[in-house]
Amino acid sequence: MKKYFFNLNFILLLFLNACTGKEPTENINLDLNTFMSDWHLAATNADTTFFDYLSDDAIYIGTDASERWTKSEFVTFALPYFKKGKAWDFKTRERQFYFADSEDIVWFDETLDTWMGICRSSGVLKKNKNNEWKIKHYHLSCTVPNEKVRQFIELVAEKKEEQSVE
Repeated sequence: MKKYFFNLNFILLLFLNACTGKEPTENINLDLNTFMSDWHLAATNADTTFFDYLSDDAIYIGTDASERWTKSEFVTFALPYFKKGKAWDFKTRERQFYFADSEDIVWFDETLDTWMGICRSSGVLKKNKNNEWKIKHYHLSCTVPNEKVRQFIELVAEKKEEQSVE
């Protein structure tokens, strides 16, 4: 009889564990969407709290091949724009989140309306020791329609030639 209850409890425990799963809740998705939208809004408003969304060891990759910054390097680059009261205005078209099993690490991709046209970004969010989301890695890229790729390659080649002449 004890063996029967042990097996029943074991099966019940497995069932309950399976029900908890790692599928993110709608609230987590809402929280993350709010977090990312508020971050973009801070840039729109040239609000320096924008930089607080980044973890201390964050990496920000911009659209230019030379733009790979640590947080402190990125702050040095971007702060003058914020101080002038004009940073940038990115509006989200769509965004997806993907969760690690532990749910304290999330990666995302999003499509944005920007002054450069439609851009795409991706990144990694991680909860810190205070249980707050922070951006650890962000990568912004310009999109190039497939039918314009040849022209794009020519423009890049022209720029490379200009740089080699200088």
